[in-house]
Amino acid sequence: MATRTPRRMTGIGRVLVIVYLIMALAATGRSFVQIVSEFDQAPLAYTLSAVSALVYILATLALVFAGRRTWYVVAWVAIAFELVGVLVVGTLSIVLPELFQHPTVWSLFGNGYLFIPLVLPFLGLWWLAAHRGHAGRAEPAPQTAGAAS
Repeated sequence: MATRTPRRMTGIGRVLVIVYLIMALAATGRSFVQIVSEFDQAPLAYTLSAVSALVYILATLALVFAGRRTWYVVAWVAIAFELVGVLVVGTLSIVLPELFQHPTVWSLFGNGYLFIPLVLPFLGLWWLAAHRGHAGRAEPAPQTAGAAS
């Protein structure tokens, strides 16, 4: 029997996972270098870069396994957190630039990453909403002997 690629992992779903993977790798590399080489210069900014890396890793895994109900929920939470993070950090980096003298992945709404951090969570949430029916459903509760059918 041939296995089929789930509908969620074709087309835009596959592209979305690849972009999340690239962002996960980029943010992880950036935060690692920043923390190892100059953490004492900007601990807040570099910690935020590490947080963004963890969020991108989690979102990537959750999107890959989003056919399972638990991972689907994790994807929603991770991508919503990502959206809030990029909006808050992006706004603060404009309003209070002294907090972000050293750039993070999300500062200035991700301008160092061609604004992909700003656009990506909107696409991710749209994709999850569009594929909500493809997430695995929780198993139905067993019927009791006296329950009406």
